[in-house]
Amino acid sequence: MKIYIKYMVSLRCKMVVHEELNSLGLKHAVVDLGMVELMEDINPIQRAVLKENLLKSGLEMLDDKKSILIQKIKNVVIEMVHYSEELPKENFSDYISKKLGYDYTYLANTFSEVKGITIQQFIIINKIEKVKELLLYNELNLTEISYKLNYSSVAHLSNQFKKITGLSPTYYKQLKLKRKDNLEDL
Repeated sequence: MKIYIKYMVSLRCKMVVHEELNSLGLKHAVVDLGMVELMEDINPIQRAVLKENLLKSGLEMLDDKKSILIQKIKNVVIEMVHYSEELPKENFSDYISKKLGYDYTYLANTFSEVKGITIQQFIIINKIEKVKELLLYNELNLTEISYKLNYSSVAHLSNQFKKITGLSPTYYKQLKLKRKDNLEDL
């Protein structure tokens, strides 16, 4: 039996869910981003307790099919952008469609209807978050970051970054470095 969980996007979230399942004595085969595969059916009381406990941790069990599909799309994008060594070389639409086994038009229409933004906009937002992270680690320069995230050029990356954040990548990095210096002076 599979259970889908909203806002489960990190290793820490997976640990919280794992602990909750163990506390309820629920045997599970897989705890992955946004999804848990139980080895047995869950009774209504266990389901209610799990739902309540997850809410206390900021996580939400999903019940309706649209919400589950939206969460699956978000999980594919988050995993693709934040947890893969490199982004797929194929179109994101083909990748997401293959990964979820649905026609991309259906996925895109459902996502837009529920979230109010397109899947492409969601991908861009996540890519910019990844750029911010990589800028802060200071291990890669902007050219290497643009290559790693499949941007056609540094200019394309910079334009998207500025459109989303209102800042250039260079200025964003300088702000973070100044803040770090100020904190070290305390």
